Amino acid sequence: MPFIPHTEDDVTAMLAEIGVARIDELFDEIPAGLRTADLAGIPAGLSELELSQLLSARARADGQPLCFIGAGAYEHHIPAAVWQLTTRGEFYSAYTPYQAEASQGTLQVLYEFQSMMTALTGLAVSNASLYDGASALAEAVLMAVRANRQATSRRVLLPRTIHPAYRHVVQSICRQQEVELVEVAFDPETGQTSVAALEQAAAEPYTALVLPQPNFFGVLEDVHTLTDWAHRQQALVIGLVNPIALALLAPPGEWGDTGADIACGEGQPLGIPLASGGPYLGFLCCRQEHVRQLPGRIAGRTLDLDGKVGYTLTLQAREQHIRRSKATSNICTNQGLLVTAATIHMALLGTTGLERVAAACHANTSRLVELLTEIPGVVPRLTGPVFHEQVLRLPVPAAEVLRALAAHDLLGGYDLSQDYPELESAILVCATELRTEGDMVAYQEQLARIIAARG
Repeated sequence: MPFIPHTEDDVTAMLAEIGVARIDELFDEIPAGLRTADLAGIPAGLSELELSQLLSARARADGQPLCFIGAGAYEHHIPAAVWQLTTRGEFYSAYTPYQAEASQGTLQVLYEFQSMMTALTGLAVSNASLYDGASALAEAVLMAVRANRQATSRRVLLPRTIHPAYRHVVQSICRQQEVELVEVAFDPETGQTSVAALEQAAAEPYTALVLPQPNFFGVLEDVHTLTDWAHRQQALVIGLVNPIALALLAPPGEWGDTGADIACGEGQPLGIPLASGGPYLGFLCCRQEHVRQLPGRIAGRTLDLDGKVGYTLTLQAREQHIRRSKATSNICTNQGLLVTAATIHMALLGTTGLERVAAACHANTSRLVELLTEIPGVVPRLTGPVFHEQVLRLPVPAAEVLRALAAHDLLGGYDLSQDYPELESAILVCATELRTEGDMVAYQEQLARIIAARG
């Protein structure tokens, strides 16, 4: 916990200076029903040592379960240097770099992040990040509607193989701006989106197609065929991608004959720990011709009058964030601290390191599926090729199995029945590079025992 050096006299003097009698008055706008008088279960008058011991004991009581859940947020190894550097005061307390002359270090980090993301995605331009992957997709959809001047509609094709939470966020943000989102069905056997399904959904004109790679089921889409099909319809293509997968798979800029137009996704796998859903960061890249429609901040590199390298925010002035309906976006935060962590993470791993992580994840998931499908009644539900997640069908209700596994400190996967009831009792499992053979065998043994007990 942080050390707070203020004495009672210090606090009294500060309150007197601002004309407030008690600290509680600073929070009087919070309704009384939302306040708590004390911390339940925390005895009064504990010393720092005693409080630390109490909280540590309670943390241990929660356990440290083995995690086999992916579904958009992944437990990867994070080198110790990443957050040791990220939490240095120069980065940790830095303000938004509007004053370039005082923010060269922060601006260079943003510029390096953008350079790395363009290398990963194969596109020309990157912004300096957004809130998270879901809001990045919403911004990409709005950007595509603005950028596609040949389109006669504001309809966007959104496959059901996209993360359900992402689809909800896109609906919430885009429907208020008169963008029609058309859901596209997936093949119930392969888990992929087909051209036939797109043609059925595209009976009326549309402006863009979103292509996840891999999709929410971990299945790889035929992005080359689908990208070329969309471009023949004069639609833009938005690639929704996993940055770790891009170390092995074709980048969006190389999909089909001419590549995707926009790429976005969640940057959490790049050095950001799992933390109850966030904070994470989103990335957004595009072709050069669409750069004026790219929302968020862009850091640029130039030379000053003396020929020295300098960095500054470029293209979009601060005022664009307060132009209301005329702004490219009303989301102004770029998650700069997390960008710093992601940049350091990618710099430490390098191209070879990212490839090794991706290959290890794929190998571990293949091994996990091999072990689990030795259990009678556990079978792969979808036949499409996968990256580092796979859908398995269980012979008993998924929710019951996952609850039983959790009771043994094992997070067994994501229950798909709540979002995809047509997949029956199916779970989405994932094994990153952190999972050992022993971890996977332990999962197999527990799952076999639970299924046998309910058989």
